[in-house]
Amino acid sequence: MPKVSVVIPAYNAIAYLPETMESVLSQTYDSFEVIVVNDGSLDETEQWVAQIQDPRVKLISQENQGLSGARNTGIFHARGDYIAFLDSDDIWEPTKLEKQASILDECPEVGLVYTWVAYINEQSQSTGKVFKHQAEGDVWKKLTEHNIVECGSVAMVRRSCFENCGVFDRSLVSFVEDWDMWLRIASKYPFKVVKEPLVYYRQRSNSASKNWEAMEQSFRIVIEKAFASVPNELQYLKNRSYASANLCLAWKPLQNQQKDYQKTLYFLQQASTYYPGVRFSKEFIRLSIAATAMRWLGNNGYKQVLTIFHTLRRYAVAIAR
Repeated sequence: MPKVSVVIPAYNAIAYLPETMESVLSQTYDSFEVIVVNDGSLDETEQWVAQIQDPRVKLISQENQGLSGARNTGIFHARGDYIAFLDSDDIWEPTKLEKQASILDECPEVGLVYTWVAYINEQSQSTGKVFKHQAEGDVWKKLTEHNIVECGSVAMVRRSCFENCGVFDRSLVSFVEDWDMWLRIASKYPFKVVKEPLVYYRQRSNSASKNWEAMEQSFRIVIEKAFASVPNELQYLKNRSYASANLCLAWKPLQNQQKDYQKTLYFLQQASTYYPGVRFSKEFIRLSIAATAMRWLGNNGYKQVLTIFHTLRRYAVAIAR
């Protein structure tokens, strides 16, 4: 029996799935299975996975149920004690499974292990952006203010967590369902972190949702649910959680092809209304600068500035190493 089950939801994923799969099959850890859930793809995803000869790879095809539905299918079919999720366009370092599984083996009380995350672009090139969260142990309070598990390809979770906390909520829109799941796990289990960027998170211009109303509603549902039963002395975190959610939403219009800076400014205003102190955060300042650049330089000018910034950031990271 495999110790780890790797769940890969795949919808029209053929453009990046081969590179993603290569990063999984090159892992230094050997006790794992790969469950690719073909979630109603209309491209060659199903045929490509079906021709893989590696016995560790299992293909499950279903009608489209969305990211949460595909992950839940993978959880249902998983045989491993630990479950790791990997989006079909992200990439792992070869030691990711080994280092996370080792922590879960040594710390039976821990429910989830996450890692640091490095961002890459559509061409698999580093943007120079790396998230290095340090929080461990009881992370619930920290998690209400920011999703320290930066993307869906980071977490390795003890399977018993899903038995005790439920599975992904299919009613929530993309990326909010992750936060909801990790909050539920964090309310019952300690977290651990591997302080290395073992995941490469791909940024795609067409991946950001434009349905702002649905995203806002999903955030509201998660926050209200998370604070429904917490003691009064922790309720002060609720407004900070709403502020953080609006900062997260504020990036999406700039990451979308339309580059709607006015919507970004709206979300920034919402964030500062919920928690005025957020105006002094690095994230708020970065967003304000980005929105201003978009306003004055236009879409093409903003892209040029962003390209120069990413080049300088990659250079700075290389120098630091």
